[in-house]
Amino acid sequence: MAEDLIGYDQLTQDAMRDVVRAALKRAASPRGLPGRHHFYITFRTTAPGVVLPDHLAGRYPEEMTIVLEHQFWDLEVQSDKFRVILKFAGQPHPIVIPFAALTRCYDPSVRFGLQFEQPGEQLEANGEAQP
Repeated sequence: MAEDLIGYDQLTQDAMRDVVRAALKRAASPRGLPGRHHFYITFRTTAPGVVLPDHLAGRYPEEMTIVLEHQFWDLEVQSDKFRVILKFAGQPHPIVIPFAALTRCYDPSVRFGLQFEQPGEQLEANGEAQP
């Protein structure tokens, strides 16, 4: 098989992250989330640029899932990351998540989900991830 000099795998990952970015931008609008839409967003807690309170980073040393449904505040979406305030144990905490840190995003209201490869992973023809 010929070598992929265009980088289709990375282009696909970037396009999928653009889908999440666009959905979050809609959620950040003054109207908020439309209908019953909501998001389960899973990310690598140790990825560069992730900002979490220490007690959450200690509790979730590798991966964490947040839910954006009814109780989230000040959602700001930028080209490379998003910031949101969520409450943990009744206390509000800002969280910053770069889109590159995402591992999964799921909207159960419409059963739509995306799963992301980790940087450096490539899928071989047999579907197994290779570092």
